[in-house]
Amino acid sequence: MSGIVGIYHRDNAPVERGLLESLADFLSFRGPDARGVWTDGAIGFAHTMLRTTYESQGEQQPASLDGRLWITADARLDGREELLTELRQAGRDVRTGAPDSEVILHAYAIWGSECVDHLLGDFSFAIWNARSKNLFCARDHFGIKPFYYVQEKEHFLFSNTLNCLRLHPEVPAELNDAAIGDFLLFGLNYDNATTTYRAIQRLPPAHSLSFSASGLRLRRYWVPPTVGPIRYSNSKDYIDHFQVLLREAVTDRLRTERVGILLSGGLDSSSVAAVAREVSSKSTQSTDIRGFTSVYDSLIADREREYAQEVGEFLRIPMKFTELDGVQLFDGWDDPEMSYPEPIDSPLLAGFYESCQSISPDCRVVLSGEGADNLMDFQMWPYAESMRRNGEWRRLASEMANYLWVRPFPWRGIRARYRKLIGEDEEMAGFPLWLQADFAKRLNLEPRWRELSEHPVPPSRHPILPKAHASLTLPQWTHMFETEDPGVTQFPVETRYPFLDLRIVNYLLALPPFPWFFQKMLLREAMAGQIPERVRVRPKTPLQGDPLSAQVKRNGTERLKQIPWSKNLNRYIERSALEAPHDKMNAAQVSASLRPYCLNIWLQSARRVRYKMHAEASNG
Repeated sequence: MSGIVGIYHRDNAPVERGLLESLADFLSFRGPDARGVWTDGAIGFAHTMLRTTYESQGEQQPASLDGRLWITADARLDGREELLTELRQAGRDVRTGAPDSEVILHAYAIWGSECVDHLLGDFSFAIWNARSKNLFCARDHFGIKPFYYVQEKEHFLFSNTLNCLRLHPEVPAELNDAAIGDFLLFGLNYDNATTTYRAIQRLPPAHSLSFSASGLRLRRYWVPPTVGPIRYSNSKDYIDHFQVLLREAVTDRLRTERVGILLSGGLDSSSVAAVAREVSSKSTQSTDIRGFTSVYDSLIADREREYAQEVGEFLRIPMKFTELDGVQLFDGWDDPEMSYPEPIDSPLLAGFYESCQSISPDCRVVLSGEGADNLMDFQMWPYAESMRRNGEWRRLASEMANYLWVRPFPWRGIRARYRKLIGEDEEMAGFPLWLQADFAKRLNLEPRWRELSEHPVPPSRHPILPKAHASLTLPQWTHMFETEDPGVTQFPVETRYPFLDLRIVNYLLALPPFPWFFQKMLLREAMAGQIPERVRVRPKTPLQGDPLSAQVKRNGTERLKQIPWSKNLNRYIERSALEAPHDKMNAAQVSASLRPYCLNIWLQSARRVRYKMHAEASNG
């Protein structure tokens, strides 16, 4: 993931090139291959290059077509052949091997701000139109590539790295208490348009932004579709169509010499690995495929090593394992290199850093199986209601009879619903009593906690897949993508998600959920003979235990007493009400009890990072 940053002065004050070069220097960890800075009066872009596709090998950014349009981008496009054909039909002379940033510029030259309606892939970019004096910015459909911005007085700043914006002297350090309140309640900020800093905003997924003398304008250019049901007369056509789309999605993400697979040994990541291996073996530009798995050998019961190794041997993919048993609470909390742009609800985050460190010497690109679980979240009753509403009585009778025949008796579901009914939902942690009273009252935290706890998934208009449809807009996605981004990890490794290819998403949201999403039959049928049979039919298997709870049980919480307390934390936390995690807490309660300590460490690292960055800027 390359680094991008830009400055625009709406009052026509010239951009200070030295400051922009300092920002580019700071972003060098994201892009070690090349660095470019461009200024023209009141506008300036900088870029640090991480080459992760064949087309990017000779790419230079910031880039321009004719001196009128300039771009700085962290982008990887899908469906390039179709887009190039469309551009050429519109009269643009686009090279076959043009880098993705150049293709985006051609798209903007034709369609202007509506170019995003023609783009597929993962992207975060800004385009300056010298003729109209307009800055146009966009973020991809799911927010896989980050984009942050600041509008302070006449200054507009943007970057795909939050801490880069904090380096600018005009950006205040004031915190956003609403985001901190959300973090303490839920472990993340539920507002996709804000960050933990008052002045720094987040461009939400599937949004574009235009900034000019007339002001700032946001536009949502895409929402997950709710119409267009696909019905085939032959059930094999559903599988064939899905296989074609998955192959296209993986192919578009293999445009590089070496790719890693985050291989858990489950169905989703194993399927991605199998398709990647097949595509690479048939391509004229073969890709070296490698597997990476994080495992627990003793802390909890974990069979991921066994299954991942079996998949690796079956597909002839070399495997590399990272053991996480030794990672303890807040390991490396005082390491200046482990500085997080925002609070992270992960006391064992050092294990994730170890995994990234293990991958980065071998691969710049890794593929993940995330997304399939959400998109194939099975719900029968909305589907049955839709058939009843549409008068499809014969189909309704047939589908319900088949469903009731194959469905296991829901003992666990009955038990869970009963416990919720009597107020004993064991997955809930309860409203935290250690919140500072004035802070909680000022921000109405208890009503917010109650509302989001009772309705964690937003309402959806999708007639048969409401939960899967609504899940695509949850802030947990943005949080996950940004946590795995080099802006947090400090390692130049780009994660790609084939199941979140827009073509696959649109297809799955148009399918009848039964039988295809029941126990993920569509994916299991598509993978017949392509992965080990034991893995193909393996039920969905979460970790057999909570690593955080197990670590607390094994080593206790003495480490918490060694961490100094930030004075700023007293604004948010009543220290006397804190309860250290213990054996009788469930996993959700252990996690919630440690959030004040996560925030405490972040407040100290945020202050340290700001001092370090400003010192570097003054020295530069």
